[in-house]
Amino acid sequence: MSTTSASLFPPQTREAQFDEKWSFVGKKEKHCDADRPEDARQGDNWDHVAFDPEHRLVLSVVPGKRTEDKVQQLVQDFKERTGGRLMNLLTSDEYAPYKTAIFAAYAVAEEQPRTGRPGRPKKPRKVLPTGLKYATVHKERANGRVVKVTTRVVFGTVAAVLAALALSLVSKVVNTVFIERHNGSDRNRNRRKVRKTCCFSKDWQVHEAMTYFTMYSYNFCWPVRTLRVKVGEKDYQQRTPAMAAGLTDHIWTIREWATSPAVRRIRDV
Repeated sequence: MSTTSASLFPPQTREAQFDEKWSFVGKKEKHCDADRPEDARQGDNWDHVAFDPEHRLVLSVVPGKRTEDKVQQLVQDFKERTGGRLMNLLTSDEYAPYKTAIFAAYAVAEEQPRTGRPGRPKKPRKVLPTGLKYATVHKERANGRVVKVTTRVVFGTVAAVLAALALSLVSKVVNTVFIERHNGSDRNRNRRKVRKTCCFSKDWQVHEAMTYFTMYSYNFCWPVRTLRVKVGEKDYQQRTPAMAAGLTDHIWTIREWATSPAVRRIRDV
C-alpha cells in the first residue's frame, strides 16, 4: 500500500441504510429439520448489511441466520467502524430489531436528579443523544409490486429528519433504495446468491467467506459509474466507494486488497 493510499479513517460517512439480503446454503429452510444438528448450518443465510448511500460504501456485513442478535452485531460493528459518530440519518425497513439495536448501541447513561427525599438516589437511565435520527420505510405491495411507500420517524423529530435530508447528497426522502440496489449488484457479483440457481453454496463457512470477499473487495476494487468525477472536457476519473469515502486514493487490484494486512492498515492511519 502506498503511503498516501489511505488518508482518513473512519470513512467520511454521513448517513447509513440497513437491510438484510436472503440466500441459502445446502438446501432451502423448509427442508431443514430442527432436530438434526447438522441442519443448524443449512438453509437460510442472510446478509445483514450497513451501507453508506452517498459513497456507495459497504460499511459492515454480518452473515448468518436472521436474528435479533445478528442485528445487534451489525449495528455495534457499524458504530465502531464509523468511530462512534452520530450519522445525519439512519434508515431501514420496519424490521423491529433495528430499533432495539440502535438504542443499545448509542444510548448513554444519564444521571437522574435528586429528589431531596431519604433513600437511595435513582439509578441512571439510558437515553439517546439528541442528534440521533432514525426513520423507517414501510412498503405496501399488490400482486408482487410496491404500490405505496410510507415512512415513520422512530428516533428524533420530523423537522430534524427533514433537515438531514436537505444536507444529503443523494436523498430527498427517507428511503432504502441505495442498499436495495446494492443487493442486486452483489447478487450479480456472487452467483451463490442468485435466487434461482444451481450454484448455491454447499458449505456454511465457504458461503460466509465468499460473502466477506465479494462485499468488502467491492469497496476498494470496483469502480462505480455514479461515483466518477469529471477531470477534463471529456475525461472522467473512475472512483471506487473507498476512494469516494476518503479511505484510499486509487483503485486497488484484487491482489493488493487481498494481501494488504487489515490490522496494519488501521494502525497506520
